[in-house]
Order: sequence, then C-alpha cells, then structure tokens
Amino acid sequence: MTGTSRLMAELIYGGGLRVSECCKFRVKDIDFGTNQLYVRAGKGFKDRTTLLPDRLKPQLETHLQRIRELYDQDRRDGVEGVTMPDALDRKLPSASKEWAWFWAFPSRTLAIDPETHVVRRWYATDSALQRMIAEAARQAGIPKRVTPHCLRHSFATQMLVNGVDIREVQELLGHSHVETTMIYLHVARGLRAPPRSPLDQL
Repeated sequence: MTGTSRLMAELIYGGGLRVSECCKFRVKDIDFGTNQLYVRAGKGFKDRTTLLPDRLKPQLETHLQRIRELYDQDRRDGVEGVTMPDALDRKLPSASKEWAWFWAFPSRTLAIDPETHVVRRWYATDSALQRMIAEAARQAGIPKRVTPHCLRHSFATQMLVNGVDIREVQELLGHSHVETTMIYLHVARGLRAPPRSPLDQL
C-alpha cells in the first residue's frame, strides 16, 4: 500500500481514528505545532483531540502541498466551496472557499451536492481505503479479515501495553464510557511481559 491510502492508514493507527474521522479531516484540524489532530463531530457528534505521530509530519506536509494545488485549481475554476458544519455557510459565507476549511483528503472528482444540487468537491470515501487495507493484508499473508477499524483496535491495545492510563486512552479514542475501552485491557495484558518480583528488582 502506497501514497495517500498508506498515509491515511498510518494516521488511523497512529491516532486511533475511525475511518470516517480520517476521511473528513480539514486542513485546519491538523496541528503540526502541538502534534495533535482535532476530530470534529465524531461518533455521538463529539469533538476531541488525538495524536499526530511525529514520523508522519513530513509526509503529511508534502501531501498538503499537493492538495493545495487542487484547492487552487478549484478556486480558479469557480468550483463551489466545501460543505460547512452547523450552518456556518450562512454565518461565514466565504469560509467554505478558504484553504483552512478544505478537505485534507479530498475526492479526486467533483460531485453534485444532494441537498443544494451544486457541484462541489467532497472528502474521500472510506470504501477505497478499506479495499486497499484488505488487499495489503492479503498480500502479507494475514488469514483474517482486516479493516481500517483493526488499526484503531491496534492503537488502543498498544497504548495500554505501553502503560498509558486507560482514562487517557478513552479520551483519545472518543469513547463515552470507560467500559468500552476496558475491552482492550484483556488483550493488552496478554501482550505485556510478566511482572517481576520486587525481590528480583533489588
């Protein structure tokens, strides 16, 4: 797996994202200075922050430079701006055409907005990414069904194995209840090295 699909897959694993959250990122939701990703209106319409891995920053910056060319071409072509949340298109009518609100992972082609019937650019759909991840797993000889959500599970498990507090993992994943996050504890315990006796640590 290469290119944009690989970058998206690594962001999902590196930040514990749902695939839909990754697809809907806007340029302004990526904070290179604080190494954070801002998830807007995730499951349950909740906002949260999660991790932007250091190792992905150069690739992501290069990706955004390429996307800026697409954004600039849309502006030259007079394409309508992107869809806006919470009726912001009425409050801030010009914001939909600003770079900050552009999709970080835009679709390659334009499409008709089913509500307004105007032609605009949407965010990438998750179907292509799901196919790419499934194919990568097949080529790697993994005899199980692998989906983008498996990467999110792996993030949660690895964070717990690394000793990150379960409440912090809950916040990073955007779980409403810690009981949901606790599902990963059983797997994490099985992956940890067995504890050492205090006597052996003297």
